[in-house]
Amino acid sequence: MDRKAPGALMLQGTGSDVGKSVLVAGLCRAFANRGYSVRPFKPQNMSNNAAVTLDGGEIGRAQALQAIAARTPAHSDMNPVLLKPQADRTSQLIVQGRMRGTLGAANFREARRPLLPEVLESFERLRGQCDIVVVEGAGSPAEINLRAGDIANMGFARAANVPVVLVGDIDRGGVIAAVVGTRAVLDPQDAAMIEGFVINKFRGDPALFDDGYRQIEALSGWRGFGVLPWLVDAARLPSEDAVVLERPKTPGAGRILIACPILPRIANFDDLDPLKAEPAVDLVMVPPGKPIPAEAALVVLPGSKATIADMAAIREQGWDIDIAAHRRRGGAILGLCGGYQMLGARIADPEGIEGPPGEIAGLGLLEVATVLSPGKRLESVRGTALDAAFAGYEMHIGETAGADCARPFALLADGRADGAVSADGRVIGSYVHGALASTPLRAALLARLGAVSDGADHDTAVDAALDGIAAQLEAHLDIDALLRLALGAQ
Repeated sequence: MDRKAPGALMLQGTGSDVGKSVLVAGLCRAFANRGYSVRPFKPQNMSNNAAVTLDGGEIGRAQALQAIAARTPAHSDMNPVLLKPQADRTSQLIVQGRMRGTLGAANFREARRPLLPEVLESFERLRGQCDIVVVEGAGSPAEINLRAGDIANMGFARAANVPVVLVGDIDRGGVIAAVVGTRAVLDPQDAAMIEGFVINKFRGDPALFDDGYRQIEALSGWRGFGVLPWLVDAARLPSEDAVVLERPKTPGAGRILIACPILPRIANFDDLDPLKAEPAVDLVMVPPGKPIPAEAALVVLPGSKATIADMAAIREQGWDIDIAAHRRRGGAILGLCGGYQMLGARIADPEGIEGPPGEIAGLGLLEVATVLSPGKRLESVRGTALDAAFAGYEMHIGETAGADCARPFALLADGRADGAVSADGRVIGSYVHGALASTPLRAALLARLGAVSDGADHDTAVDAALDGIAAQLEAHLDIDALLRLALGAQ
C-alpha cells in the first residue's frame, strides 16, 4: 500500500461513546498549541445538536466545538453529511451544510454511497487550508455489517488514504477484547489502515494496566500511543449526543431549581449547559415517567427535531398538566425554538415537513401559532433581550405569529424582533439558540428568578477546558509520534 496521505489523522473507536469527539478536540488544541494550522473533520454524523457555521450552513455541535479547539471558524466542510433524526424513523439529511430532504432508516445505507465524492471534496478543501486535518469516525469499524457503502469509518479512511488510530474505552470493561476483537473482524486492507491504539477513560494508577497494554500490542500487532486518564475537563464541554442525568447538587442557600423535560426528539440541549454551570442553579433533566418538580423556579422547553411529535409526547407524559400547574403557581417558563412553538395555541405542518401532514394544539401559554414550512433559517445573530446583549444563532423551520409577538423577547441587530412574551412576563419564547452562553443575558434571566449569576464567561470556561484536555493528552500520549503519523513522517 502507498504511504498514507500526509496532513491527516483519523480517530476511530471500538464502539460508540468511547470518547472520540473529546479526543479529536483535544488533539486539535494540542496540535494548535504547537503552532500547527488544524481543521477538524467528521465525514458523517448523526446528531440533533447542531451549530450554524460561518458560511451559513449547519454541522454537528461536536465539530463546532472541535473548530473552537483548533482556533478556527466552523465551516460546513467540517461535517459534510449530518443526519438529524426526527419522527417516524426518518432523518433530515444535511449535505455540506444544506438540507437535502429526508431519509428513512431503511434506505440510508443505499443513499450514503453516492455521498462519498462530496465527503472527499469537503475533506480535500480543508486539507488545502491547513497542516493537519484531525478526522473523527462514527460508531465503530467493527460494525462490519455496515461496511458496504461506508463513508464514516474505513470507507472514508481508505478512499482518502488517511492513517487511523483506534480508541478503546477501558471504563466500560473488556477493552482488551474490544481492541483485539476489532482487529480480528476487520478486512485485512481495512486493518492495514490502523497504525495503533489509545486507551481512554482510565481511573486510578495506569501502571496497573501495563500488562494489559502490552498484551493488546502483542495480540493486535498495533503499537500503543498511550493510556489516558478520565478527563474531568470533558464535563465542562458542551453536550453532544446524549443527555446525562446527573445527581443534583446538595441544596444550598440562594440556589434555584430549573427543570427541563427530556423530549424524545430533544435537540440542541447544550443551550442549557451555561445554566448547569451556574453555582446558584440546580438543573434537573426530567426523564419520561417522572413529573416536572413542583418546586422549579423555571421550566425550560428545549429545542426539538419533531415539534408536533414531541408536543404529543408532552401530553402522553402528563407534563402539560405539570406545566399548567407551574404556570398557575406563578412559575416562569422559557421555550427555545421548538419549545417556543409548543408554547403557542397551535402547530401546523400542512406540507408534512416533520412527518405526515397535520396539526396539533400547543400548550396555549402564548398567544401565537406556528406553521411549519420547507425553508430553514440558519443564521448567526446578535441582539438585546432583558436589557442585556447576547449572541447566538437561529436554526429552525416554520413561522410563528400572534398577538404576543407584539411583546418580542429580543431585538436583533438586523432590526428583526424575535420571540414572544406573555402579558405578565412569566412565559417567554425565542428562536435563538446559544443566547444563554452570553453572561449578561444569563445574569438578567437568573436575577428575574431571584438568583445571582457567578458572572463566569461560558466561552472562556470552555476554552480553558480544552486547554486542560490538551495538557492531559500531552502528558499521557505520544503526541510526537501522532504528529509524525499525521504528517506522513513515519
